[in-house]
Amino acid sequence: MIVPIPTALTALLFSAFAVADPYPTYKIKPKVFIISMFDPEAEIWWGIPEFDILAQNITVPGFSPLFPDAHCTANGEVCQLVTGESEINAAVTIASLVASPTFDLTTTYFLIGGIAGVNPEVATICSVTFARYAVQVALQYEFDIREIPDNFTTGYVPQGSTSPDEYPQSIYGTEVFEVNDALRKLAVGFAQTAVLNDSAEAIAYRAHYASDDNIYAAATQPPSVVECDVATSDVYYSGRLLGEAFGNYTKLATNGTGVYCTTAQEDNATLEALIRAHAAGLVDYARIIVMRTASDMDRPYIGEAATTNLFWSNQGAFEPAVKNIYLAGVKVVEGILNGWNSTFAPGVKATNYVGDIFGTIGGTPDFGPGAVFNDNPVTSVGKRGVVRRRVPRK
Repeated sequence: MIVPIPTALTALLFSAFAVADPYPTYKIKPKVFIISMFDPEAEIWWGIPEFDILAQNITVPGFSPLFPDAHCTANGEVCQLVTGESEINAAVTIASLVASPTFDLTTTYFLIGGIAGVNPEVATICSVTFARYAVQVALQYEFDIREIPDNFTTGYVPQGSTSPDEYPQSIYGTEVFEVNDALRKLAVGFAQTAVLNDSAEAIAYRAHYASDDNIYAAATQPPSVVECDVATSDVYYSGRLLGEAFGNYTKLATNGTGVYCTTAQEDNATLEALIRAHAAGLVDYARIIVMRTASDMDRPYIGEAATTNLFWSNQGAFEPAVKNIYLAGVKVVEGILNGWNSTFAPGVKATNYVGDIFGTIGGTPDFGPGAVFNDNPVTSVGKRGVVRRRVPRK
């Protein structure tokens, strides 16, 4: 027999299982949103004298279960999130952010601030780098190097192609992103006013990169602020052969313009989510800054094993690199806030192409086969569907 339950009791039972509204009743409109990838990158911003990023903590559905909250100052001008590491975590977290009704991000500047490996041909550990291009270097065919032809220098071959120096013939759309170079140069100017952190161990490790041919001369210098580009790969790689292969691919994919210097696991995924958000009118893609600080060399010095470089070397750069995210990054944040009315509120006009390899948000890419969505369409982006392009290999 079914016994009726009084209406009041029914309401009480159902209310116990009700999900509280996760959204505040107001919108937060940040001027700057800091994007961190894991704990140390995030925590370096906590407890700083310039602003209290933990004044507001907002749970956002879809964020990583390890990092479920966005953090904001009391006035909402500066916010932060932690994506979680690797491409999938980054893409899902940023997609969840832009879909959240809690935030109005239409005029927000995004500062991607994380650590990275560094190419010793271009920069050194503890340095701060700002990228114009992000290149998804592992989105290629891969052969074990023991099974490649004699005329190959690497086991990586661009998709749809048949040799390492041939432009990708099968394009997915996330291979290359370009951000606002005029904004990048403003950010570099702000960051150059910072006094960067270093360590005795890092100084000692740099000295190993001195050689007669000076191929790694940049690695022997003190940390500095450098304009160079970032590679994205879920694979955490180490070694000269892979570093050179991905450097060559960066140059190839950007039509000879990109300079490979840092290695990361998230940036192309973050930028793809923001491209789609721009196309939906939710963000301004021209307001993105990609900053990576160098926590380790991506390859060994001459005479050192690649495994030693990755597993056992005491490079002494992790803690200074994390510290430099804050030291350089806070100068960028303050520069944007202090110049908001005069420069940043209306936006920094880009002087270069800004967007992805497809031309999703307009314009014609200065890399790749041309735009898909404007007046200069590519007929096909499938296999063998684009013009072959080559660049000299090292």
